[in-house]
Amino acid sequence: MSRARSTALITGAARRIGACIAETLHQRGCDVFLHYGSSSDEVAQLAEKLNQSRPASATIVQASLGDSDQINRLAEQIRHHTGQLDLLVNNASRFFPTAVGDTTAQQWDELMDSNLRGPYFLTQALLPELTAAGGSVVNILDVHAVRPMHKHTVYCMAKAGLQMMTLGLARDLGPNIRVNGVAPGAILWPETESAPETQQKILDKIVMGRAGNPEDIASAVVYLGLDAPYVTGQVLAVDGGRSLNI
Repeated sequence: MSRARSTALITGAARRIGACIAETLHQRGCDVFLHYGSSSDEVAQLAEKLNQSRPASATIVQASLGDSDQINRLAEQIRHHTGQLDLLVNNASRFFPTAVGDTTAQQWDELMDSNLRGPYFLTQALLPELTAAGGSVVNILDVHAVRPMHKHTVYCMAKAGLQMMTLGLARDLGPNIRVNGVAPGAILWPETESAPETQQKILDKIVMGRAGNPEDIASAVVYLGLDAPYVTGQVLAVDGGRSLNI
């Protein structure tokens, strides 16, 4: 099968940073698979926009990343469309606080499935396609993978696991597949936690003095995923210097 363009799968591509990553990769000439969990309207609008720009260049795929059967079904969909995958971006993530003493098993599962379990088993399911392309994986981490966030212990644990997964898979899958991570700082404020005083406390500790933009993350993903053939096992903090003051 001859391919005119590179292919990329972005999980959690319907909204926010994931959508920006998908659009940026599409602008770079990639055909994109847009994964979503439940945001069907948003992902349909994005796919329509991209396909108007370049016909048949965006394909919607759906899966719950906590369900092994659905992960395997997603991989089969990719396989059906193309025999190779140049880039997997594990972006999908759940984020919410978990108070120690009141954390439920359901909360644990939701955070671990989206931030750790899903990325691992999806990467595993797509190994043949990534290997065929000599492709790469970029995991979206968090600066709090290495510095805990108050009342978000389970989320931080999941991201810490994803960071170690990034390093471990880079070692295990090289030289055929590169694996790297991008660790955002304050980019988009959480939709459920955006009190102005909380935002200001964070901004006060950012060296650059401001929040970042989704485009900052997308640019880092493009670099690590497409433009850095001798880079693997690295985590790039895109945080305006926030990690210097955590």
